[in-house]
Amino acid sequence: MSSDGQQGARRACARTTRASLRRPFGAVAVVGLLLSGCGLGAGAAPTGVRLTVSEDFGARTLGSASAPRVRGQETVMSLLMRNDKVSTRYGGGFVQGINGHTGGTRQGEPDDWFYYVNGVEAPKGAAETDVNSGDRIWWDLHDWSQSEGSPAVVGSYPEPFLHGTEGRRLPVRIECQQTTSAPCQTVNARLQEIGVPAALASIDPGEYTSTLRVLVGSWAAVRGTPATQAIERGPGASGVYVRLTPDGHSLTLLDGRGQPTRTLGAGAGLVAAIRYGKEAPEWVITGTNAAGVRLAADALDERALRDHFALALEPSGVALPVPTASP
Repeated sequence: MSSDGQQGARRACARTTRASLRRPFGAVAVVGLLLSGCGLGAGAAPTGVRLTVSEDFGARTLGSASAPRVRGQETVMSLLMRNDKVSTRYGGGFVQGINGHTGGTRQGEPDDWFYYVNGVEAPKGAAETDVNSGDRIWWDLHDWSQSEGSPAVVGSYPEPFLHGTEGRRLPVRIECQQTTSAPCQTVNARLQEIGVPAALASIDPGEYTSTLRVLVGSWAAVRGTPATQAIERGPGASGVYVRLTPDGHSLTLLDGRGQPTRTLGAGAGLVAAIRYGKEAPEWVITGTNAAGVRLAADALDERALRDHFALALEPSGVALPVPTASP
């Protein structure tokens, strides 16, 4: 859908519900001819695709298929409709419900469906986004009162490292506070294990628009890039539900409504992903001190990160999905 079309749809929605006043771009899915559930037809069917449906930032899995049904060249929308029961609203322009779980409002706050391809919130409608071989498609129903989206998430690891975005693999650059440190070497080894070569360098505050960067170091060391600076401005700017003090010695975890649930001190770690504008995603493996960075590096693992938007680590090593559950 064009930007004009998006704005027109948002204005139409605004006359109906509060949620539509700030309709999330990533939830838009133009259905059109795909209401029949058919793929595009022409082209080979994508292989190795994975489809996940969840709610509340991945807290509850509503469906997961490691080998969903595909037929010909699929779009994200046709793949979803082929494998799940989907309802729409506003003339078929938005996903309203999946398998009976519907968006709208919940306890007075907007609650809608968003989708991610290889851990990146897609920039266009689901019916306009092709599915490529190896893609991990993730739909999640959640509160977006604090943020209109999370541009990048960690829960589809090892994506986007393996297959990149929009069918194009990205060059990877690991930037470390100390390239010889144990956390830096751990991250490098984990990527090598999954067949992802990466350049190794010191942290650079510059921009690498087409390179998937992984920043490894204490928060004080990694906070200089535009993407990490967005985290400091809160979930509305970054989609990452944490707050860190400028010195990085304190990490406060937020729930889906932006409320603090607990604060971690020395030895806490964080694994998060950000996307600044149209640049390649940027991953942050950080901590309140060196011990926290080590914990975060050790958490670069598919089982540890699966279906989490971000992951915090207590000094004891206990993993805490972020956003946290509301009290």
